[in-house]
Amino acid sequence: MGTVAPGKVSELSAASRLLVVEDEPRVSGALREGLTAEGYSVTVASTGEDGFFLASTRPFDVIILDRMLPGRDGVEILKGLRQGGLLTPVLLLTARDALEDRVGGLDAGADDYVVKPFAFSELLARLRALLRRGRGDQLTRLAISDLIIDVPSRAVSRGGVSVDLTTREYEMLEYLVRHTGTIVSREMLARDVWGETNRSTPLDNVIDVHMARLRKKLDLGREVRLVHTVRGVGFVLREEEA
Repeated sequence: MGTVAPGKVSELSAASRLLVVEDEPRVSGALREGLTAEGYSVTVASTGEDGFFLASTRPFDVIILDRMLPGRDGVEILKGLRQGGLLTPVLLLTARDALEDRVGGLDAGADDYVVKPFAFSELLARLRALLRRGRGDQLTRLAISDLIIDVPSRAVSRGGVSVDLTTREYEMLEYLVRHTGTIVSREMLARDVWGETNRSTPLDNVIDVHMARLRKKLDLGREVRLVHTVRGVGFVLREEEA
């Protein structure tokens, strides 16, 4: 990949959030530097598992995914994301230029691909094309039981009745819904909802207060309860009769 000269930040890229999943430090560092200089907000994951987790729990406009990753390779990660309902555009980086490899990547759910080694200008062009095109089939609704979340508007309803949530309550709820049936620890909420990774004072009490308010708004008076506390561990979202 060639050197990158910082240029004028375009209106298209200024607000675009990119996830780069690449295990080679030299490549990921160059991509972070070059894309940041172009005005993108860049998050880097060095393993497929970290990339899968970030893509599943945080909003991105495009994912740049290396095909050759240790453990689960890029195609396997991509298939898992698509099966989970994630429709964020994916640009696949591949060192394999054989026709069957390119077709395999596209069939797995990639929107485009770039063959290594590549010119940074080509990657930028393909990235801009994905951002301009967008995806008309983006996942815009999350649901469990009679709870429905309209993601673009952040509107929440249960049983057809609107539920008024604060910004933090909504973020907690969306995180729980995206992890339905999985125990979510307070550490996960502190890291991924509050954005706190190196806080000296735990957020446990703050999280518990917000969760209690969220549970009251969602479950009070309902025959089926959704938000449950797992003592000593965290919380889980699942259907359970009162």
